[in-house]
Amino acid sequence: MTDSRVMDFVLSQTGLALFSLLLTVFCYFGAKRLYKYHRVWWLAPIVLAPIVITLLVFNLKIPLPTYFEYTHWLMAMLAPATIAFALPIYRERNLIRQYPLTIGLGVTAGLFLGMISSWLLVKFVPLPVELSKSLLVRSVSTPFAMEATSAFGGVPELTAMMVLITGVIGMLVCEPLFKFMRIRTSLGKGVALGASAHGAGAAKATEIGQQEGVIASLTMIFIGIAMVLGAPVFALIFI
Repeated sequence: MTDSRVMDFVLSQTGLALFSLLLTVFCYFGAKRLYKYHRVWWLAPIVLAPIVITLLVFNLKIPLPTYFEYTHWLMAMLAPATIAFALPIYRERNLIRQYPLTIGLGVTAGLFLGMISSWLLVKFVPLPVELSKSLLVRSVSTPFAMEATSAFGGVPELTAMMVLITGVIGMLVCEPLFKFMRIRTSLGKGVALGASAHGAGAAKATEIGQQEGVIASLTMIFIGIAMVLGAPVFALIFI
């Protein structure tokens, strides 16, 4: 291809869409590599990558439909990722047998406190209808939240954003809260992070310790499953 044809392709809708996909993947893996060597919260991929991508898309004036033309396939990968959650449940079945009551209470408390806090926020803060309905399932992991939000009349993309914000906040405030509440056990930290900050919380729990990470992942998975299965009933209660 000549230089002019290459430039025409880059500036075309297809070229911009492909560039957007490559940009998203590059930003994620770049942030992941930086965070590997510099463990500061603002370099975490869940924080840095969305900010950099948003700034670049805005400044390069890439239309959102063009950006999502190919990047939506990344979101589609959440479906097989959800199925893969069955692996840690099977692998850590002995841990589930060892602490069934603690994990069960953590799942129940995390599920209902997450929905009740969201409902109270929606009740007392005037928000657009779409945002209000999308907010109700913010306390479960993205694959489960995007599946469950339809029962509440929410918008999956908005729900994913709310989940992201919830996870980042939980990841940032967890350690000061653990000190303040004097939570010292691996089980307590893992359940708390998995129940309140889902994927980001599980990643943070893994940084704290291996057992914390495993427990956080199990809690996150069970809460997500409970939300998806109970979404039609929860929607009748909270809407």
